[in-house]
Amino acid sequence: MNPDLISLLAARLDDAARLREPIAQLSGDTPLTLDDAYHVQSESIALRHDRGERPVGIKLGFTSRAKMIQMGVDSLIWGCLTDAMLCEEGGVLDLSAYIHPRVEPEVCYLTSRDISRPLTLAEAGSYLEAVAPAMEIIDSRYRDFRFTLADVVADNCSSAGLVVGPWSRPGDALDNRGVAMEFDGRAVQLGSTAAILGNPLRALVQASQLLAPAGMVLPAGSLVMAGAATAAEALRPGCHVRTRIGGLGQVEFLTAGPRQADYCGGAA
Repeated sequence: MNPDLISLLAARLDDAARLREPIAQLSGDTPLTLDDAYHVQSESIALRHDRGERPVGIKLGFTSRAKMIQMGVDSLIWGCLTDAMLCEEGGVLDLSAYIHPRVEPEVCYLTSRDISRPLTLAEAGSYLEAVAPAMEIIDSRYRDFRFTLADVVADNCSSAGLVVGPWSRPGDALDNRGVAMEFDGRAVQLGSTAAILGNPLRALVQASQLLAPAGMVLPAGSLVMAGAATAAEALRPGCHVRTRIGGLGQVEFLTAGPRQADYCGGAA
């Protein structure tokens, strides 16, 4: 794709996120390959860095085998995290800062060493400093929360924010821990960490295998959001949101902000 067109598409997505104004899918009028999409994503994130945002890690998507099959892909997708996306655990999330925000429960890892090559599952644990229960705020910049695979990659995989709970040492296996996400004390999603590639640690392996061919190094001290353990849930104002993960503890936040008609959007 022409570099000028990549920059134009990146600016379109960046404006949509900053101004909280949804746009039409890029692929609607522009043929977009997956490689093109990652270039658009990179340019869009570079605009954030130019404004002073600092990279803090990556998020993974399509960590569910069912979702991979549904989208016709055989590997994960990934997006970038910046410090401006970090939300205070236990704090108040202003929904007016988003277009149609949703939340999903995840496992977050903190790396202890640079990851510069593909890792095996046996090696992955030695690259971890800590693990925490977490929730990701997703907020597609496209109208009605509808997009193609290339569209969502270009849009930084719909990543908009993250809330990370208390850290603990990555000791016991997390391959089948119960997950419960609650709104005002009522369970809205129940699942297991097994939904994350059968074992969330495999997400770190997949990340290393995705980044290495791109010549990227994930520095020590990076966050890795391993992927959703359940389906996402649309957020509403005035709500207490909490996720509990067996053996890891809990993470929570409150929501504020005026209600918008398209919060529930369309099907992701």
